[in-house]
Amino acid sequence: MDLTRLRHFLLTLPGATEDTPFGPEILVYRIAGKMFALVDWQAEPLTINLKCEPELALLLREIHPEVKPGWHMNKQHWNTVTLNSTLPDDLWQGWVHHSYERVVAGLPKAKRPQAPRPLSPTDDPTL
Repeated sequence: MDLTRLRHFLLTLPGATEDTPFGPEILVYRIAGKMFALVDWQAEPLTINLKCEPELALLLREIHPEVKPGWHMNKQHWNTVTLNSTLPDDLWQGWVHHSYERVVAGLPKAKRPQAPRPLSPTDDPTL
């Protein structure tokens, strides 16, 4: 997994921001100030901590050797995922979306990101 590609994926989620409150080696991704992903960019291969529904977290740990209890996190609600070459993109991307959606669901409605309004047939993007 390439760090540039991972960062781009995380930052394309609506309202996502990146900061380094724990030092330069850990990239933290937030929505409305709440963490949904932490990346150890110095790990080889890269690792990412993701929030997860507790029962699903246990199941993922049983099925996927790349998934472990969250490092330095509440192990009931967080997993650490090793982003090695054997892990398909659609799996880890789905887990990122799950983490993001869990955090968004816990936000007050006023702080939730607004989905962009779909274009209607009367909208003219050239105007």
